[in-house]
Formats: sequence, C-alpha cells, structure tokens
Amino acid sequence: MTTYEDDRLNAQKDKMLNHKDRIVSDLKSGVDDAEGFLRAAAASTGEKAAELREKASVALKRASESLSDLQATVIEKGRDAAILTDDYVHENPWQAIGIGAAIGFLVGVVVARR
Repeated sequence: MTTYEDDRLNAQKDKMLNHKDRIVSDLKSGVDDAEGFLRAAAASTGEKAAELREKASVALKRASESLSDLQATVIEKGRDAAILTDDYVHENPWQAIGIGAAIGFLVGVVVARR
C-alpha cells in the first residue's frame, strides 16, 4: 500500500470516527429527551400530555434520522474499504494470499479446539 493510500485510509478513518461520535451523541441526546418527555407526559394530563408526547415523537424521529445517517456513512466507508482492499490485493497478490492463508489457519485452530 502506498503512502498516499495509507494517508487516505487514515483520513477516512478519522472522519468516520468523528462522524460516528457526533451521531451517537445526537442519538443518545434524542433518546434521553424522548424519555424525559414521555415521563413528563405520564405525569401530566390533557393538552400538556399531548404536547409532551409530540415532543417525544419529534425527538425519536430525530434519533431515527441520525441512525439513517450513520447507516449511510457505514455503507459509504465500507465501499471505500472494499476498493482499497481490492487495490491492495491487485498490487500485492502474494501478500494477500499469505494473509488469507494465515487467517484460514487461525480459524481452523479455533474451530478445532471446540
């Protein structure tokens, strides 16, 4: 793998981790908000309860959208990783064969122990 590809892979990894952290934080915040609204709605009646349930619904929808964003990011990064892996295998076929054989050996050892 070239230095350029290493740098590109590291940059993508950093970007994905930052994006993941932000989405997970947003998701936790949304779920926490929804739980708070639902607890308050359980203690309230009438219009106030309906308003709190609506706020909970909005918070859960926001959390769902964050999960959709995370899914799209994971799919995109998975494709990028597959492309980089394909390039590496084409540039270094014997190393790829050796890595595959080593992984196969390790899986065989683990399976044989069970």
